[in-house]
Amino acid sequence: MSGQQPRRGGASQVFQPLAGDDPTTIAGYRLAAKLGAGGMGKVYLSYTPGGRPVAIKVIRPEFGEDAEFRRRFAQEVQSAQRVQGLFTAPVIDADTKGAQPWLATAYVPGPSLADAVVEHGALPVEAVLLLIAGMAEALHVIHGAGIVHRDLKPSNVLLAADGPRVIDFGIAYAADATSLTGSGVTIGTPSFMAPEQAAGRKVTAATDIFALGQVAVFASTGTPAFGEGTSHGVLYRIVHEDPDLTGVPERLMELVGRCLAKNPEDRPSVAEVIQLCQTANAETVLRRPEDWLPQPVAADITVRAAAPAPVQTPPPPSAAPATPPVGAAPTAPAAPATPPAPPPPP
Repeated sequence: MSGQQPRRGGASQVFQPLAGDDPTTIAGYRLAAKLGAGGMGKVYLSYTPGGRPVAIKVIRPEFGEDAEFRRRFAQEVQSAQRVQGLFTAPVIDADTKGAQPWLATAYVPGPSLADAVVEHGALPVEAVLLLIAGMAEALHVIHGAGIVHRDLKPSNVLLAADGPRVIDFGIAYAADATSLTGSGVTIGTPSFMAPEQAAGRKVTAATDIFALGQVAVFASTGTPAFGEGTSHGVLYRIVHEDPDLTGVPERLMELVGRCLAKNPEDRPSVAEVIQLCQTANAETVLRRPEDWLPQPVAADITVRAAAPAPVQTPPPPSAAPATPPVGAAPTAPAAPATPPAPPPPP
């Protein structure tokens, strides 16, 4: 579980100034900017004492008031702190018991896959293969920690210079614990659910594999595999109809087709997904070059890497100019010293 979903655009849009209703500190972390907001809460940029940028997700007060959400949130944070994969944003700090729960993850200077595709179009097939292989590695460590992501979608995948980062793993499980999700608070999107999830059946690691196939379709075509529209319509198509694979490159068809099997038992394992990516790439080993993303997307990474400087701690009182006590009269400037009188003549 983690959370950072920067907005599209230049630095002024990515790093939004704090508004009047935003806190200035969270448990000693001084907030430098707001990165975005979603169904679960707001995300802020801060820094560790050593200057490392972090993303802090502050959970909405409505969720903090739900005892069952807090219980599951605490479980998920504890599990997430064990996830230390190369393609995840590690959870480095959290408070699950305070007045308003929050968690901090390493800041990833890169746009979400959703923003990158909307802004710049579908990714080339080589980039999609590297994307899916990296996400599969992330799922390997996430599932190894006993977590099913449940909300694997393009906005929960950040594109960094050295590969993707999967974020917000496990947070949907905690959200399931509260009735708020059925009363105007939306978590996730139906476009990337699996059939068993849409039908309210048991969710397993194979659920994330189905979502992985949907992400591959979106990344390579720019559209969801089961279309868009009302939630009910999309969920019906996910459960009962075949995906629309128009525009999916031939090299991705086997990977996508197997991931999108309706029956969870027919979907590939994480290791098989990586093997399918390697086969489609005609390589025994996938090699990730520094320029694995198209240039316009790489430029977005550069913008996000130029994060605002950490908020400086005020100087100690001894270094500040002296301030007269409240109510005291201003002190007049000192008069220049009078030169000594000359000695008397002899």
